[in-house]
Amino acid sequence: MRYIGADGVHTALDYEPLIERLRNAFQDEVNTPSRHHHPITRSDGPDSMLLLMPAWRKGGKLGVKLVTFFPRNSDQGLATIQGLYVVFDETDGTPELVMDGVALTLRRTSCASALAASYLARKDASVLIMVGAGALAPHLIRAHCAVRPIKEILIWNRHIERALALAKSCQRDGLNATASDDLESAVRTGDIISCATMSEKPLVQGRWLKHGCHLDLVGSFKPSMREVDDEAVQRARIFVDTRNGAGTEAGDLVNPMKRGVIGPDAIIGDLFELTRNSPGRRTKNEITLFKSVGTAIEDLAAAEMVVERS
Repeated sequence: MRYIGADGVHTALDYEPLIERLRNAFQDEVNTPSRHHHPITRSDGPDSMLLLMPAWRKGGKLGVKLVTFFPRNSDQGLATIQGLYVVFDETDGTPELVMDGVALTLRRTSCASALAASYLARKDASVLIMVGAGALAPHLIRAHCAVRPIKEILIWNRHIERALALAKSCQRDGLNATASDDLESAVRTGDIISCATMSEKPLVQGRWLKHGCHLDLVGSFKPSMREVDDEAVQRARIFVDTRNGAGTEAGDLVNPMKRGVIGPDAIIGDLFELTRNSPGRRTKNEITLFKSVGTAIEDLAAAEMVVERS
């Protein structure tokens, strides 16, 4: 059985082809049982988590992603999220291949955001604001650049040195990227505001959003997490990757729904609808919001692409 490491996964998953692969996957019929969340209670800090995400489709592969989330790892210089993806033969269930699950997740998550932006961001969107400078941020930047004519990138992070480092990395790739220490000023200029943080409190305020912008919210994957405030979700037309996942796990939506700030009908569509029949953005000036928490459909589509290209 082969193993493909992070470098091999990244090499196989170019942004533009993966975005199109995800578009096709959401138009296909894929079996995705509810993912399994297993909290691991710890006495020395926040609870950790084990997640299992299976998926399969007729004529395709059978796969499962195994992911661990250990928030205290950052204290030791280790990644908080680690994992593997296992591919099985679809006819006899024989394990075929194991690949790095973190690299797979970084690529498919960023490309799912770009897929949504291809329907929701203005076609002339040229200013990208990246909120957060962690492992996912460089992939979100490059994926958004693959679907919209981005001319300027502003990067904000709680620790400015990390924003500066990411800006320099982008510059080496020929992108016009700079670090910003003023989140409000940056957001007020943004055509696309992409957020990938671990924040427990809202960072982006709704009153900062200009008409016609698109919010891409990736970081909050637990009900306790927030990246934007109530005003932001009230002002926006809301779309999600999957209704079930975002409607139960995404703090940016679950929290305001529980308090009656927005109703369940505030979610207008998901990636199934966007890729099949939803018009997405309707007007030049409306504010759109895409909230993702991830789905095994994306993992399977990306894993099949790795198998084909490796």
